[in-house]
Amino acid sequence: MAKKALITGITGQDGSYLAEFLLEKGYEVHGLVRRASTLNRARIDHLQGFEHGENPRLILHYGDLADSVSLVKLLYSLQPDEIYNLAAQSHVRVSFDIPEYTSDVTGVGAGRILEAIIESGIGKKVRFYQASSSEMFGKVQAVPQTETTPFYPRSPYGCAKVFAHWLTVNYRESYNLFACSGILFNHESPRRGESFVTRKISIAAARIKKGLQKELYLGNLDAKRDWGYAKEYVEGMWLMLQQDKPDDYVLATNETHTIEDFLSAAFGHLDLDWRDYVKFDSRYLRPAEVDLLIGDYSKAKRALGWEPQTRMHGLAKLMVDADLAALR
Repeated sequence: MAKKALITGITGQDGSYLAEFLLEKGYEVHGLVRRASTLNRARIDHLQGFEHGENPRLILHYGDLADSVSLVKLLYSLQPDEIYNLAAQSHVRVSFDIPEYTSDVTGVGAGRILEAIIESGIGKKVRFYQASSSEMFGKVQAVPQTETTPFYPRSPYGCAKVFAHWLTVNYRESYNLFACSGILFNHESPRRGESFVTRKISIAAARIKKGLQKELYLGNLDAKRDWGYAKEYVEGMWLMLQQDKPDDYVLATNETHTIEDFLSAAFGHLDLDWRDYVKFDSRYLRPAEVDLLIGDYSKAKRALGWEPQTRMHGLAKLMVDADLAALR
């Protein structure tokens, strides 16, 4: 009998890659989606098999991390073997504009799922994955950052993720749940949302090359990030839930690059000089900046056998090529 997985945030970048991965593993995949007047499922359209009839192993359910009753009912009826909580208000800069909503969905939302696991009676069988974030490290207390580095979040998003992370630890220890947190550093792809800086850069490079755009406005170009390929990171999520004991793991590349470096790689791939096109806009600055993130993934490599294959330069080229192809 096929294993059954529930993914919150299935229509996002990570959710779509994870659904793809689990379907290839033979899972029956269930996704939680919010009701909206327009469908936002472009990232999973190819998985639903619209051209050849519905995919019987991919089932979507309406629900919301803000609605605890719907979560309890869904878990009780589904009885999933694995739950991956990837849903969140995930834009760091936007979290300063909507801190209450970010805290509710990104932070308290994780608590609602954990409590739903207890209330629905599936705690003994289910394995739970919480999407933690490198933004929890914020003003970093050690370089590189590991699973034991103290947190110092610098945004409402980072604070909400810290709350969800420690709540996952608390439920694991209080109720003996198989609950893991993956502390993922920045991971990008052609499916990254268009308001995130790497995708803004890759789209702009492609459009400028085609003569469809003249300028790109960005904020701080000196921030350093650890960038990996999202498609590779979802395998790490799955591996965490296949272990004998639950634990928390950093997934990263152990390399750090500035946003200027990413610009140079993306525009340089198309023989463009980014300095000719990029303008500064203070609207994109954060009230409190995270200057440096670099993750040590040695625990994941040792315990899970996981390590990244794609580094920043290869990732930038991959994203630009995909956006060029989309324009064609």
